[in-house]
Amino acid sequence: MKNAVLHTPVLVREVMEGLEVKPGGRYIDSTVGTAGHAKVILDLSSPDGTLLGIDQDPQAVEVAQAMLQAYGSRVALVHDSFSRLAAIASEKDFVPADGVLLDLGVSSLQLEQSERGFSFQAEGPLDMRMDPHSRVSAELLVNTLTEQELAEVIARYGEEPKARAVARAIVRHRPIGTTTQLAEIVAQAIRRRSRLHPATRTFQALRIAVNDELDALSAVLPQAIDVLRKGGRLAVISFHSLEDRLVKQFMARESTDCICPPGMPGCRCGHQRTLVRLTRKPIRPSPAESSENPRSRSAKLRIAMKV
Repeated sequence: MKNAVLHTPVLVREVMEGLEVKPGGRYIDSTVGTAGHAKVILDLSSPDGTLLGIDQDPQAVEVAQAMLQAYGSRVALVHDSFSRLAAIASEKDFVPADGVLLDLGVSSLQLEQSERGFSFQAEGPLDMRMDPHSRVSAELLVNTLTEQELAEVIARYGEEPKARAVARAIVRHRPIGTTTQLAEIVAQAIRRRSRLHPATRTFQALRIAVNDELDALSAVLPQAIDVLRKGGRLAVISFHSLEDRLVKQFMARESTDCICPPGMPGCRCGHQRTLVRLTRKPIRPSPAESSENPRSRSAKLRIAMKV
């Protein structure tokens, strides 16, 4: 991995403060990537803090292994989906943990390699799989879903107002095999003048669908609570509204004792809060960070503590 493009971690200081990283702590980076956050966690938790890193991209795990080699037995890395967080943490003896980090979205390692098919800025195969061993690729969805199914995916996951027009154009031009071919078809269908490339929302939608990202996020959040000790911290960085909305609603619900519908004469759900929200509003990158790392601009960090 000599030529790997390393992902620049966002909101590093804010994440470390939110997790309250301290010497001897046990931390889980559920999206370890190229180990940007993980390395800082290990430095701040030295000399005996430990870290479990999880990533579904085997290439990222390979890079992280090289980046964290100097930390020796303080690090355990696993190639797997974070949707299995509780099982992995138990297998690796990381329960209870002092902190869990989720840094969502796509990394520079994935975006900058055209053969991975995540970006429309360079020609590559329509892939978009974070785990290359997964069965479903973007090419499969683009060329086999019905027009109605495509429109639903693009509208739901990309929040694209012209999803039907995009789906109609895709079906009309099938088979489609490359990122640039798809981007041109989408641009012709939308014909929208904006700083945002016309294909951005469609590519986001396909990536989310290919990797089942929202269902995986829904699955991991309650598991994160389960593996944390009392007083342990959960930090989640999201990069688009669908992710942030899901995290916000989860933290709001889990910080409330009763979640019965309004108007009920008394509590019947028996729900007890498991979290205290430490950020009512998400933490955003500073102007300086946004300028230095443009990909950080859409980042939102939410932090909660287990009670």
